[in-house]
Amino acid sequence: MEMDSSPSSSAPSSPAGSSDSIDLNFLPFLKREPKSEPPSPERGPLLPPPPAAAPPVPPPAHQQHVPVTGASASTAPPTPPTPDLSSASMMTPPLQSLPPNPDEDSVLREYIRLASIFHQLAGAGAIVPAPAPEATALAVVQPASGSAVKKRKPRSSELVRVSSLGVRDQIYFRDLVRRARITFECLRGLLLRDDDRAETLGHHGRISVGDAFFFRMELCVLGVHGQVQAGIDYVSAGQSASGEPIATSIIVSGGYEDDEDRGDILVYTGHGGRDPNLHKHCIDQKLQGGNLALERSMAYGIEIRVIRAVKSRCSPVGKVYFYDGLYKVVDYWLDRGKAGFGVYKYKMMRIEGQEPMGTVNYQLAEQLKVDVFSVRPTGYLSFDISMGREIMPVALYNDVDDERDPTLFEYLARPIFPTSAVQGKFAEGGGGCDCAGNCSIGCNCAGRNGGEFGYDKTGALLRGKPLVYECGPYCSCPPSCPNRVSQKGLQHRLEVFRSRETGWGVRSLDLIKAGTFICEFSGIVLTPQQSKIVAENGDCLVRPNRFPPRWLDWGYISDVYPEYVAPDQPAHPELNFAIDVSRARNVACYFSHSCSPNVFVQFVMFDHYNAAYPHLMIFAMENIPPLRELSIDYGMIDEWVEKLTM
Repeated sequence: MEMDSSPSSSAPSSPAGSSDSIDLNFLPFLKREPKSEPPSPERGPLLPPPPAAAPPVPPPAHQQHVPVTGASASTAPPTPPTPDLSSASMMTPPLQSLPPNPDEDSVLREYIRLASIFHQLAGAGAIVPAPAPEATALAVVQPASGSAVKKRKPRSSELVRVSSLGVRDQIYFRDLVRRARITFECLRGLLLRDDDRAETLGHHGRISVGDAFFFRMELCVLGVHGQVQAGIDYVSAGQSASGEPIATSIIVSGGYEDDEDRGDILVYTGHGGRDPNLHKHCIDQKLQGGNLALERSMAYGIEIRVIRAVKSRCSPVGKVYFYDGLYKVVDYWLDRGKAGFGVYKYKMMRIEGQEPMGTVNYQLAEQLKVDVFSVRPTGYLSFDISMGREIMPVALYNDVDDERDPTLFEYLARPIFPTSAVQGKFAEGGGGCDCAGNCSIGCNCAGRNGGEFGYDKTGALLRGKPLVYECGPYCSCPPSCPNRVSQKGLQHRLEVFRSRETGWGVRSLDLIKAGTFICEFSGIVLTPQQSKIVAENGDCLVRPNRFPPRWLDWGYISDVYPEYVAPDQPAHPELNFAIDVSRARNVACYFSHSCSPNVFVQFVMFDHYNAAYPHLMIFAMENIPPLRELSIDYGMIDEWVEKLTM
């Protein structure tokens, strides 16, 4: 018997701010960098004092490198020369030679307005001047509210080590990051979308080990790695409380020929000394900047975040960046590189007790696609429980116990709708589009979607909607039409597996990009009257109206683009039907429940036009790395959810 309890409340979310221009600083928390202010005398400095310089130790005979002494290691970068503040150096060009600036004009108008008010009040005796020793101090005039100029917020100089978080805090911060990544991805898709009318176009406390990123700018936005190009991110000496540069993260991209990467042990080459055209070292590296920051992090025992880049054909830029966890620098030396010039090398070791590295899971998944028995000789109960009904095979793996429950059900790739709901007036729905080629803005199907299509040219969902209309069998456009996505079926290698924590679960052997279609929730669709009868038997029923509308979060960009107005969407009828999965089901029925999921349900229509019976299509809410479990928010935990995961 079903338990009709009320849905559980979702994790708290932070209020969205607004701005007058696009701002990529979405997250309402500070990034980790040391404060520039001097430390409080009561609390003492943030970092411990550096260890005493050890006398130089001669290297072994078999090592051809020059050891760096403690004196050179603690040497700070040279102090920049004091700028010339003489009248000649501070001379400004005449106003006639400066180009007009509308923002300065608005500031000037505001200044004149305030001066006029001040003059009137002073004349009436409403303002009495008070003696002030700082009479020559400059007054700061705020720009007018109509100005479109917004100061860029500098990176915080505060260093924070996140030691441990409770379950609630983990869910809360994970949701913050997911919201930021969704906004980033949707804003990027909006800005890069083709114009169809023109027919052209410490641990980071909120990032999990193994997370995947397709763009380095995404790493900057989330504060994982603050440098767009440089491989070493660090807090400069001027911002550090200790007065010395401190490294916080590195990117290992294989660009340096002297790097040695063995996974848990990494020999990282410092930066500098390379010819920008030949990509080879042409001069000796110096112990300054990021190189000095890595040495100082070793001296203070500070952890370094390591992000590795892996070549991937599914990435828009040809690379995928995986966060592989925390490492510590345990040794460094000046060595002779392969090009014959001196390079600094840093031996880094991964801290134990962390989650598996994303790059390791990626390589493991690639091996499973090629030769499964060389990786997992036992444990597979079936290599395709769909029996060829899906385009991609769905494997079944269990190395925990003897359960083989998924093999006992009829696999149903597509749901079976009641004939009364999809025939007659609901079949054609006024007809499809008559596009000779791929659909364009202005066709009938675009009008159903509020004047725009739901997907970009890669098939990623641009914006969540109450209902997405795809082109169907009554449309004249070809199968290659970009508005035919979810109807093409499974496109990723999924695997149902047995877990001691969640029972049955689902994971992917492929890297799934955010916004990508994964699979459909399938079973036997029941009318409201039929579902009442079946529910009395205690069968497993999936009720679409219980799924929280997480599609609202996908494409919501008002945090950074408040002027953007989404097109009007047609009202969605109430969904009172149910899906019976007690006899026939598909892989989606084994998704585990989570209040902080990585996939969501989007309602889609394509083969009929009865909006009261849409398809339940599942899309990725974030980039999902290989072998990570897929989780969905069912809205409430009741008997049928427990039966699915047992």
